[in-house]
Amino acid sequence: MSEQPEKENEVAQSSASTNEDTAQNEAKTIEEIAEELVLEPIPEQPIDPSRLAIEERLPEDIDLSDPELFFNRELSHLQFNARVLEQAMDENHPVLNRLMFLCIFSSNMDEFFEIRVAGLKSQIEYGREKNGPDGMHPRKVLQLISDHAHKLVRRQYRILNDIIFPKLAEENIRFIRRSVWTEKQAAWVKRYFRDNVLPIISPVGLDPAHPFPRLANKTFNFVVELEGRDAFGRENGLAIVPAPSSLPRLVKLPDDVCEGGDNMVFLSSIIHAHADQLFPGMTVKGCFQFRLTRNADLEVDSDDIGLDLAGALRTELQSRHYGSSVRLEIADNCPAHIVDALLAQFDLAEQDLYCIDGPVNLSRLMAVLELVDRSDLMYPPFSPGLPNKLAKSGGIFEAVRQRDYLLMHPFESFSPVVDMLSEAAKDPHVIAIRQTLYRTGARSPIANALVEAARNGKEVTVVIELRARFDEAENLALASRLQDAGAIVVYGVVRHKTHAKMILIVRREGPDLTRYVHLGTGNYHAGNARLYTDYSFLTCDKEIGDDVHRVFQQLTGMSKELKVKKLLHAPFTLRDRLLDMINKEAENARNGDPARIIIKVNSLTEQRLVQALYKASQAGVKIDLIIRGICTLRPGIKGVSSNIRVRSIIGRFLEHTRVYYFYNNRVPMVYLSSADGMDRNLNNRVEVAFPIQDFKLSRRVKKELEYYLKDNTQSWLLQSDGSYQLAKPRKGEYRTAQRALMNDLADNSR
Repeated sequence: MSEQPEKENEVAQSSASTNEDTAQNEAKTIEEIAEELVLEPIPEQPIDPSRLAIEERLPEDIDLSDPELFFNRELSHLQFNARVLEQAMDENHPVLNRLMFLCIFSSNMDEFFEIRVAGLKSQIEYGREKNGPDGMHPRKVLQLISDHAHKLVRRQYRILNDIIFPKLAEENIRFIRRSVWTEKQAAWVKRYFRDNVLPIISPVGLDPAHPFPRLANKTFNFVVELEGRDAFGRENGLAIVPAPSSLPRLVKLPDDVCEGGDNMVFLSSIIHAHADQLFPGMTVKGCFQFRLTRNADLEVDSDDIGLDLAGALRTELQSRHYGSSVRLEIADNCPAHIVDALLAQFDLAEQDLYCIDGPVNLSRLMAVLELVDRSDLMYPPFSPGLPNKLAKSGGIFEAVRQRDYLLMHPFESFSPVVDMLSEAAKDPHVIAIRQTLYRTGARSPIANALVEAARNGKEVTVVIELRARFDEAENLALASRLQDAGAIVVYGVVRHKTHAKMILIVRREGPDLTRYVHLGTGNYHAGNARLYTDYSFLTCDKEIGDDVHRVFQQLTGMSKELKVKKLLHAPFTLRDRLLDMINKEAENARNGDPARIIIKVNSLTEQRLVQALYKASQAGVKIDLIIRGICTLRPGIKGVSSNIRVRSIIGRFLEHTRVYYFYNNRVPMVYLSSADGMDRNLNNRVEVAFPIQDFKLSRRVKKELEYYLKDNTQSWLLQSDGSYQLAKPRKGEYRTAQRALMNDLADNSR
């Protein structure tokens, strides 16, 4: 039988003990364990039978603001994380990618607690409780989050310990338990501890002169139970050992102490094995890993910013790591009295405690992908496609002057976007470049091109959204670099995040000035363009160029709302125009004309948008919603949403395109956008939606939407009770949207 890794939380003095459940698991095959782990649907919230009474009412008697018609936003978010976790169980994914999905789930849950759970706790702490459209009080939501999250975390570690680790061991990738270290391995680890860990680790004994250390958000720590008196006669019994962030959480053993394959040990195992060396002369009774999650949402008060948003943000960034406590993860064999002491120290309740059956912070297991060279256990690589005319043209400007181009990443290359800026930086005919940046990186190819353009004397103006969550420091560095190069940098609008993705290049061509435009649904980040599905649109359409110019005028200067002709612009026109187009489909349906709506976004929560879709469904409009993440709309309710289907696609790539399709009485309207169907996008951000006017391109978008609607392999269908069910294809009828797109677009000349 393949060897399974030890729990990182194993106590040095009791490693020989065997748990009865673990022994039973080891007697089962991986396949048998996998059958046990078939996911049971998790409803968004307990369904009260009285809630179903709404289906007994006449449509005209139904109040579309009724809380029964809305799922809770946070619980829907948690459901998305559950769907990500389930990818680790999908044998269609290579085993290292299944491990990657476990890591992504861990990272997603971190952010969920740092932002969403922290926000609910803050509401309660400051007496600002506010029920959402679903009518649930934040206290009730927190309790349901705790119930579901505990189940998901237990499932996560069961999948890791009983499925993924054994699968990796079958491929000679092993995580070696210290209880089975050979003499050579133990000697090598001892030297590693002496040379690399001991010199930089700083244990803190707890006594009146050594108060509990201030632990930063998500840092890796150990609580150590001690016995005896130290050299000063102190006898307190507990110490904290913070693991320096500079130390790798996984250490690969050299080949000369192993018998083939890739063999790794956890840092926690190394520290556990040598904890006594941190406290010479004391007896170590137990060593237990733990991790504290804090509120990490930046709250920059717009009234106190004055004229220096960057300065205010830098100040706030310093305190991000020490927000209020929201979650404690700790080894599941930690004694109760120590757990209680830590909960009291961090002012947390029992529902905030997560006992961990393995290494805390599984996202750090991503290091495995770099430590082992096993491309055979990962998705096969592919070459992104590039349209023939774009590839063979004499330059990006010549190509775009001839026609519009629509690219879908990662199946098609992101390089034309970078090339467009790089050519503009060098082209003597280009006189000005304007761009919005949300997440891109201070040293990215996009940033390099903008710096070069500024140094070459172009008028470069960049709108950087400093408050892109968790990228604030990177964006501050980018702003400084661009300013040093001579670019004009502005930070958008204080109370409205700039989320629109726009490039405007002004080029002198003869006596005229021509505007070249890029509009996108995703970020200007080349790495994300290989992992996220997003559209890029390249055009020199005069009216779209004029519209983009006007949007930049509003962002960089001060003016009244400027009218735009073709773009939909949040927070001014986007929401209302979407509502108009939905209502028009409803009117067409009532008149007996065919009506159809397809919306593909990451999340749908805006109440007026949901209510408009309900009304369209009541009018007979056939509506398909492809919502990757949060969806508060409840489908399948008789008399309200029986014409609405909702699906979520989770696969190799993160679905990120935003598409709004309306049949429009046989003259389809297709808009692509940076905006999701959320209140923050439609009402509190600067966003744009842009039309795809070319018939061939709009038909192509519709075809690609149909791929998602026909997906029966990676498609999760939202039920009226709030649970999601994975589509089950018939044998031999497997259809996967991402695979179909790859076949159509990747490395494909057109």
